[in-house]
Order: sequence, then structure tokens, then C-alpha cells
Amino acid sequence: MGEDRRLVAVVALAQGMAAAHGSHEAWRAAAVGACRALGGSFAALSVWERELGRLKVLVNVGELAEGEEEFPEDESYPVHQFAEITEFLHEQWAGGGEPDAWVETAEGPAAGRRPGYCHQRVAALRRRGRGCCVVAPIVLHGRAWGELYVARPVGEPVFERADADFATVLAAVVAAGIAQTERLEEARRLAFTDALTGLANRRAVDVHLEQAIERHRRDGAVVSLVVCDLNGLKRVNDTHGHAAGDRLLERFGSVLSLCGAMLPGALAARLGGDEFCLLAVGPPAEQVVKAAGELCRRAAELELGDGVACGVASTEDPIGPVRSARRLFRLADAAQYRAKAERAARPVVAGRAGPGDPVMRLADEPSQETDGERRRFRGRHAP
Repeated sequence: MGEDRRLVAVVALAQGMAAAHGSHEAWRAAAVGACRALGGSFAALSVWERELGRLKVLVNVGELAEGEEEFPEDESYPVHQFAEITEFLHEQWAGGGEPDAWVETAEGPAAGRRPGYCHQRVAALRRRGRGCCVVAPIVLHGRAWGELYVARPVGEPVFERADADFATVLAAVVAAGIAQTERLEEARRLAFTDALTGLANRRAVDVHLEQAIERHRRDGAVVSLVVCDLNGLKRVNDTHGHAAGDRLLERFGSVLSLCGAMLPGALAARLGGDEFCLLAVGPPAEQVVKAAGELCRRAAELELGDGVACGVASTEDPIGPVRSARRLFRLADAAQYRAKAERAARPVVAGRAGPGDPVMRLADEPSQETDGERRRFRGRHAP
């Protein structure tokens, strides 16, 4: 491959990673770009999970062998079987060497290969019908992060030293792309995370609830919302100080997360101040009410707290048509107000009360939302 073609390949790899939305797309773009750049038939990207002592395969692309998957659930290998990443990067590189790529062949050590012949890699090549591979360490933030692996089938030209040198360049580009992806994901995480509790924040609820209602309109998915108000926070702040109030909020956030785990895929969030919610898509309404009941029970046991007022609204209950996120939130919020007014020890559920109940009357009202309101959920907590 000429220098111009290799430059084009490097640019294409970098652009592919930059255009990715999330880690999985970035990993795949890295492997695909490296595979094309090196003229391989297969490529993989692996990460070194230090705490587990293993190389975990993140993505496989190209001609997959039997048992290989594009995004494997748990394809991993003990690092002692492929020890170059630990021995070379921690001993030779730390001593002033360079994290160069190297070549393996199904016939044994390749010319110019570093000391430390790896029988496991050779055996893997033979087992999967591949003739050679080039392995490039990926270094991120000054530490070994993982490796880039590109292979060719039996009968194809064996990778040369120049290919290994080029793979070293590609690995550096991949490392830069991974670092950028991590920064973007951290920014997204912070944008949708409550700093104090680590739960989702109001912005995340807005987005997920809109999507949930769209699913409900499209295919009838059950959408349930639990809105809760932590009782006694002002008293704790006034009596014990805001640090104690923050600890109470954190503890309740942990309880909310625990109870939310009873509902597969539920989103636990802090709306702001002492107000929290659980959003569940799919589980039956009764299961959501049960989780809300457990939340009330556990909240009542928190030190310094005074329990929680909890309201539930579910599209599976008789609350009338729910065409917007705003309407479901209003119903759950009204139920929560009722629970707070009555100091109820259990959740109040919209649509399940008697005919004189104000929550029931609200549920029977025709929806007055405008098209704009249906497009964007802005409950009473919105700025």
C-alpha cells in the first residue's frame, strides 16, 4: 500500500470513529477501519480488564469463525495466555521502549518478532483458519488499554514489518478516538445525571418519558410513572444542616434505585429538590404499584426522614387516553399530592380511587394539551 493510500486509510479510520454515536459504534469503526487499512479479513478490538485479569473482546468484524460474534457477550482470555500486554507494556515500554505492534503466523514466530513466542496466538490462528495476524497495543492516558488485532486467512501474504509499523500508527489513532468517545460519553452522562445522588436527572426523564409515550401510542406498551416527594427534608435542613439533608437525599436515592431494580429497565431519577420519580415501560401496573409500596416502606425506615409521599399513574389503569408525557406526569403528580395531603403510608394510584376522589376526576377530564405540549413534556418542575 502506498503512502497516500495509507494516509487516506488513517483519515477514514479517524473519521469513522468521530462519527460514531457511543462506544459500540466507535469500537466497530476502529476495527473496520484497521481491517481495511491493513488489508485484513478479520479484526478485533479488546480491552484489558485489570481487575479481572483478562483481555475482553469488545468487537469482531470481517470474516467471523465459528463461535465468534460481532459484539460478544463474554469472549475473554486470561492475560497470562497473552502476556505481551502486561509483560511488554509494563516492563519493556516502561523501561524506555516503544509500544510497537508485532506479527504472528500460523507457522510460528514471524521475522522481526519480539522475544516471547506466544503459542496461544499461533494455536488460535490455526484453529480459526487464519494464516497470520498483526497485534498492536493500544495505549490510553499513558497506560495499556487493550489491543488491536488484524488477521489474514491462510494463503494470503503474511504481514511484514512495515505492516506492523503501520498498525502501531493505527493503534495510536484508535486510542485518540477512544479517548474522544469517553469524553463525549462522560459529557452526556453528566448532562443526564443528578450530581448529588447519581440518579438520572429531570432532562433524562423528559427524554425517556417522551420516548415511552411514543411506544405506548405506537404499540400499546404499558407506561407507568411513580412520582414521590421526600417528606421532612426542610425540617432536617433547618435542624441538622444541609449536609444532613444531602445525606438523606443520597440515602433515599439509593432506596429508589433499589426499588427500581424490581422493575426491569426502570429509570430512577431525581427531578429536583426533594422530588423523585420512577419510570417503567413494560411491567404491569400492579408490579409498579408493588415496587412503589416497597419504596414507601423502606423510606419510612430512613434515619432523620419522615417517609415519602408517593403517587402512581399507569396507562394500564382506567385513567383515560394518555397521548402526551405531560398528561401522565400530571396524573402521577396529582396522586402524589393526594398521598402527601393524607400522609398516606402507601402509594396513591390514579384511577383506582372512589368516584369522589379528585385524582379520579382529573383522570376523567379530556386532555387539553396543545400539539406543542405533546411534543415536549414540561411538568410543573420544568425551569
